[in-house]
Amino acid sequence: MTAHRTATAAAVAVAAPLLLMTWAAGPAQAHGAPTDPVSRVVACSPEGGSNTATAACKAAIAANGAPFTAWDNLRVAGVAGRDRRLIPDGQLCSGGLPAYKGLNLARADWPSTRMTPGATFTLSYSSTIPHTGTFKLYLSKPGYDPTKPLKWSDLPTKPFATATDPALVNGAYRIKATLPSDRTGRQMLYTIWQNTSTTDTYYSCSDVVFPSASGGGGAAAPTTSSPARATATATRKAPQSPRTTTAPADRSPSPAPESSAATTVVTAPDHLTPAADTSSGSSNTLPLVAGAGGAAALLLTAGVAITLRRRR
Repeated sequence: MTAHRTATAAAVAVAAPLLLMTWAAGPAQAHGAPTDPVSRVVACSPEGGSNTATAACKAAIAANGAPFTAWDNLRVAGVAGRDRRLIPDGQLCSGGLPAYKGLNLARADWPSTRMTPGATFTLSYSSTIPHTGTFKLYLSKPGYDPTKPLKWSDLPTKPFATATDPALVNGAYRIKATLPSDRTGRQMLYTIWQNTSTTDTYYSCSDVVFPSASGGGGAAAPTTSSPARATATATRKAPQSPRTTTAPADRSPSPAPESSAATTVVTAPDHLTPAADTSSGSSNTLPLVAGAGGAAALLLTAGVAITLRRRR
């Protein structure tokens, strides 16, 4: 009997920490980011193609201390609409997350997308798992300076467009909207996706370039190759059709001159390969145990059960 108790205690002592570490980590949750206009996190990820070789992406990866492999996982739980209270100025592109701090670098040479003021466009938001929620699109105010850290005061109080519960089709949400007509030069398209099926809110920065006030196209803009299209994952469709609204353009003072820094213009695919296996953030079920650590934990758990049975 003493031997059985000793064996049981030893098995539990070894298994418990492993099980706690595995279960506490929770399920891998990775859901998406804008690919057109391309977001910084996608452009500088392993899926970003030649964009990763740009000076801005190299600097971002260096500042980050690691590649942006989890391009689809820039999310913050429990914000519940309190974005301006909980996400600090200067950290809007990273959502305040240290793992994405390189995205906050203030510079005027990020990979960008050319756009036309007042035109209708479609934002493509690649996603690896469907969720309900509302997308809110903001365009930086006239006078925005990309060489300074992005602050909430650089964005209008209200989004110029919103979309609630759009369908996930072929691995992407597509949100049609009309751009404000009074923007010139380099601007920031800031996207917030507040989930209702989970507690998560996603943040992303897409650098965009409008024609300059003089009517020209602005600084020279070499075009980089698009990230390679990956094999599409199984498509799941959200239950409701999108409800998109476009707000009046925000009117602000005359825009500042565009930076003379070179502009990199990109066109990204609608869908990219997910960075990680995914599951719903709102699930209350016990997460699956994956990998060698998970297998070891399961084996140790089984050993405990066998030992307890022998004891009885």
